[in-house]
Amino acid sequence: MNFFNLRAVCFCMLLTATAFSQTEKKKISAQRISKSLKIDGVIDEPEWKNAQVADKFVALRPTPFKPENPDNRSEMYFLYNDEGIYIGGYFHEKFKDSIASELVGRDGFGNNDFVGVIFDTYNDKINGFEYFVTPLGEQFDAKQAPNPNGDSEDFSWNAVWQSNAKIHNDGWSFEMFLPYSAIRFGKKKVQDWGLNIVRRRQKSGEQLFWQSIDPTANGFLTQEGMLTGLTDIKPPLRLQFSPYFSTYVNHFPYKQTDLKNWNTQVNGGMDVKYGLNQAFTLDMTLIPDFGQVQSDKRILNLTPFEVKYDENRTFFTEGTELFNKGNLFYSRRIGGQPIHYYDVDYQVNSDEAVLKNPQQSKLVNATKISGRTQKGLGIGVLNAVTKPQFALVENSNNKEQRKIETDPLTNYNVFVIDQTMKYNSSISFVNTNVWRSAKDYDANVSSFLFDLNDKKNKWNFGGSASLSNLLGKGGKNTTGYAHSFNFGKTSGRFNFNIFQELSNAKYDKSDLGYFTNNNTIDNGLWMGYKWLQPKKFFNNFRLNFNTFYSRLVTPIDVLKRKEMMYQNGGGNVNMNGQTKKLWFVGVNVNWGYNYNDFYEAREPGRVFKNKGRVGMAVWWESNSSKKLSWGGEIFGGKGGVFKRQSINPTLFGKIRFSSKFSINNSLTMDFQKNNAGYADTLQNAIFTNGYEIYFSRRDIRTVENTLGVKYNFTNRMGITLRARHYWSKVAPQQFYELDKYGDVVTPSVPFTKNRNQNYNFFSTDLVYTWQFAQGSFINIVWKDISESFNRDFEKNYFYNLDKTISGPQANSFSVRVIYFLDYLTARKQLAKKK
Repeated sequence: MNFFNLRAVCFCMLLTATAFSQTEKKKISAQRISKSLKIDGVIDEPEWKNAQVADKFVALRPTPFKPENPDNRSEMYFLYNDEGIYIGGYFHEKFKDSIASELVGRDGFGNNDFVGVIFDTYNDKINGFEYFVTPLGEQFDAKQAPNPNGDSEDFSWNAVWQSNAKIHNDGWSFEMFLPYSAIRFGKKKVQDWGLNIVRRRQKSGEQLFWQSIDPTANGFLTQEGMLTGLTDIKPPLRLQFSPYFSTYVNHFPYKQTDLKNWNTQVNGGMDVKYGLNQAFTLDMTLIPDFGQVQSDKRILNLTPFEVKYDENRTFFTEGTELFNKGNLFYSRRIGGQPIHYYDVDYQVNSDEAVLKNPQQSKLVNATKISGRTQKGLGIGVLNAVTKPQFALVENSNNKEQRKIETDPLTNYNVFVIDQTMKYNSSISFVNTNVWRSAKDYDANVSSFLFDLNDKKNKWNFGGSASLSNLLGKGGKNTTGYAHSFNFGKTSGRFNFNIFQELSNAKYDKSDLGYFTNNNTIDNGLWMGYKWLQPKKFFNNFRLNFNTFYSRLVTPIDVLKRKEMMYQNGGGNVNMNGQTKKLWFVGVNVNWGYNYNDFYEAREPGRVFKNKGRVGMAVWWESNSSKKLSWGGEIFGGKGGVFKRQSINPTLFGKIRFSSKFSINNSLTMDFQKNNAGYADTLQNAIFTNGYEIYFSRRDIRTVENTLGVKYNFTNRMGITLRARHYWSKVAPQQFYELDKYGDVVTPSVPFTKNRNQNYNFFSTDLVYTWQFAQGSFINIVWKDISESFNRDFEKNYFYNLDKTISGPQANSFSVRVIYFLDYLTARKQLAKKK
């Protein structure tokens, strides 16, 4: 090819890319009607025929920009009245059995085709509301908002709206009704909203959009179309009540005369939602009851840091996108472990015994105020109060009892201001505050954040600056500092991101945030390239590279060695893609250099010098639209001072017997030989520093087995079972002394304590749910938990499982009724009766 032909080819490629980037923005008008429509899933009312049609959908996957097949065409319509928005549609299929449908319960994707309507009511290209429905009429909804974890969709958000669907011989149809109380918008006389519509055809692997999406462009809402002409719609009075009543029967075999094996409990309370104005909503939970939330996935923690558990309490997961900015808020702190829980043992006299020491503080109430103005100003306030918590101890001689306070009256507060700007950019301010009564210390953290994009939405620059204050801790005030910066290319097939994160030795956000360590500066680079046009074997393919380098900010080595400022460094290369058979496959190669671990020794100023590592993982996941789908991962690696060898196989699968009944299982194993880790610290005057730190060369075996069973009677009623067994065995093979230089050496004083660890945790959650009215539920839950830790080993996994199941178990059976009341709806119904 000569120079002139090459220039011509490049010019054509440039024109093609420009055409994609300048895709015409679609617009559709909603038709105003005067009557209410029956939501039965069949669009046979004459009003639908007068509405404009949204059609000619375009694929995002597997082939970007490919027009939909006319045999499988999509047709959507929008109507509205003074009460809300009606959305209807018909999705044609050449064959009825091309429709994928499964009952999975609310807010579950499952093996389903679906349609989703996405509104950007403020046209800020950042925040949106999403409403989905499946061919069997099940709902799920979400909020679009920036998230520190990188996932902009928050599916924990729930609104109350109506939907129905019907399967036909040549496709399926649906209807939605979104009352204005289920969405937030401004007070303009004529409203134009950002709009997109997504359709999934599960069996073909297609994802189609009304407004085409360029997969190489940054952002989703930035590529939306428009819904125009909404005239004289007014935000209604939003006042909703969800009173609840619950009762519990609990059993645990204490086998003690002073403790009852059985106890009962009756609770009552209420959740309240009130629209302060068109943009802001007050959410309040009074006398909350979280006893039916899913059991935590407890594990044996061998690290020096606390385990971060998922939040399953609805109040702290719904509509919290503003409070997650800056990554300062870890909601499990509220109602978590009392701050003086472990101090009780040091306050008990020799003739006293601890009868009760609650592991959680009691939440009295919690309130959220959040929303966003027409000009893009988002404001969020969250406040929660926990009451004082006490341990109960008893004198073994005279049986007198006394209380020891483990947690004072505490107020938790989060305050957020977030201003959206042009080009999908924003600036934010976040403050968290913990106030404790009496003599306990208080804590405050403030952070300024920015996220800026250029006009073409191609380049991004973001970061944060934070200050933490501990007031009165240890009799003094302490101020810490942290910052982060990132710069990268976010559009196109090639992307990259350079980042730095720093926190000094005094920075501490742990009172209301999740926090592992400070005094660190981390630098990193991520680069990625993607092939999105289907080829011979793959529909798409991605390749990315990561590397990082970490060091201390302030020296903490007891010997004050400058070379000990380095912490660690490493990287990985990832390759993954989707095959023509709709399988996902991937390979990961990772490595780490020799490093200095300043935390494993559990003693400030001490370091453990460990060797580098290398590992490789291969993973796969079959076509999930099949009745039997499965996947897995195999990781192998080696490294460390004792030449550790690791293999971690994972297998998971799901079988669907019908659209109502399915079983899934996952099995994760971790086998490590010659792992290096902390064993114990012994105090003795014969040691140089009065203490000695011991490490061990140990073998670790961990198995996690989770079984899930689901049966849905209807799209409003179902039963689920989740049973999980976790077993971890730590077997030290040899003990070493950690010397002052950070090396493990033969101990000067032999270590003879038993440091075997054998931990089992078994949990069962059986849940029956019936949505008997819109927003109203009856939940019946049985929970069973068994936990054991000892220094002796069972023969194998099955012996551990048997002993755990046959051991003491905590059982709870509960019934909870939640009834949804909307003030305007109730008032209309009362008026009709009169």
